[in-house]
Amino acid sequence: MVYDILRSQGISLVFFSLLLLCIVSSCMESAPSSSSTAPPNIVFILADDLGWADLPSYGNTFHETPNLDRLRKEGMLFSNAYAAAPVCSPTRASIQAGQYPARMGINDFITGHWRPYEQMTVPINRTQYLPDSLITVGEAMKMAGYATAYFGKWHLGWSSPYQPVDQGYDDWRVHRRGTFYQLKSREAIFPPDENLDDETRLSEALTNYGLSFIEQHKDQPFFLFLSHYDVHVQLDADRDLIDKYLSKEPKDSFPGNAIYAAMIEHVDRSVGRIMDKLDTLGLAENTMVVFFSDNGGLVSRFDKIPLLAKDKLEIYEDSPLQYIATSNAPLRAEKGTVFEGGIREPLLIKWPAVVEAGSTSDQLISSVDFYPTFVDLAGGELPAEQAIDGESFVETLSDNAANPNRVLFWHYPVYHHGRPAGAVRQGKWKLVEHFDTGEVELYDLEEDIGEQNDLAAQFPQKKEELSKQLSDWRAGIDAQMPVPNPDFDPTRREEWGKHPSRQ
Repeated sequence: MVYDILRSQGISLVFFSLLLLCIVSSCMESAPSSSSTAPPNIVFILADDLGWADLPSYGNTFHETPNLDRLRKEGMLFSNAYAAAPVCSPTRASIQAGQYPARMGINDFITGHWRPYEQMTVPINRTQYLPDSLITVGEAMKMAGYATAYFGKWHLGWSSPYQPVDQGYDDWRVHRRGTFYQLKSREAIFPPDENLDDETRLSEALTNYGLSFIEQHKDQPFFLFLSHYDVHVQLDADRDLIDKYLSKEPKDSFPGNAIYAAMIEHVDRSVGRIMDKLDTLGLAENTMVVFFSDNGGLVSRFDKIPLLAKDKLEIYEDSPLQYIATSNAPLRAEKGTVFEGGIREPLLIKWPAVVEAGSTSDQLISSVDFYPTFVDLAGGELPAEQAIDGESFVETLSDNAANPNRVLFWHYPVYHHGRPAGAVRQGKWKLVEHFDTGEVELYDLEEDIGEQNDLAAQFPQKKEELSKQLSDWRAGIDAQMPVPNPDFDPTRREEWGKHPSRQ
């Protein structure tokens, strides 16, 4: 019957069959596939102190990131991604172990902050390194058959057996000096690299290591962890990039620190070089590129000193920008707090074989989730005797699936840019608890992303529900809490002292 109809319209069966075949073939080629013939390569790129509001993909109008813009255009943007802590070491530990930092007892950066005369005495990290008893994501990926590498900032132990090589990374180099230049003469890279020179900027050197690793392992699955030191203080960048932003007028009261902006562009160039290498080698289709940051943006140093490199101080002589790096607006506060400005992060993921280009996810994601997600994609096994707090978000990547009941927790029992506090988020609701006074704040983040309207009095049932969840969670993981300080001196409370763990 179909053939008779087609013939009556002057259409041959052969032509119709070819047309149908083309349509089906086109549909199969354009739809993202949820499976692949081989496990994907994974490139995880971590920025340092980069805020959620720092990227054009999230609305910034001053900074320029053409390569990250491309990553966003070709991948998925996450609007509710979080670091598990508002400072570096705990978040980095959470990525490596798949656990909340409080479970490990790494509550602050290694070694930590210390105010000897404050109202509360804060807990000291249980270990000033990532415990070698933990099975890291590097070890899990290695057991799944991946070549593994770690290049850049580690900050989870300064010597063996607490270096990346001891934690599952075959190829590795870490940055151990607070400098972006003269890497060889300042012995900034360890293990020493005889091929390193003093002309190469840190971001370029780390990227070079990454490119070499990809080239060497292009014929097998690989897991590359590229951990930048940008945009950490002291702020420093190439002068030509700084000059570019000095000539640019910021909008909407954004501070527009040209050195900070240049550092972001250095990271962007690294991302571009990595993506170009994957394209050149024909690896882009089945490589997942992940871009994330370890905590919220730093607005100003906690110790109130200039945050520029010494040889850049003259650029902002007699200017507030000696002390101001960025703004996290519309988010509240900054690094070192459990408000959104301290923990909400940019997260961009590109994986052409699976992830829909230009897509957006509102799913709640924490840095504890990367471990189970990567191991899931690798077809590996999670360690049977190690608690994993994270959840795989593979279905979010493939189908944009969401779990509306997801609950995230934070525990930051130290003084930094704020007071010792904890937080919990479920759905649109977020509760913040201050440990020194017991005060509790409740926010509806869908209506109030800036956490300006405390709704605790208006929604007492929701406040009690989330307070109990937070309290029960702390008890369940044996979280360390601050205690009253017998040496409390109100006149000296904001003085910073030498941490007891520092030699």
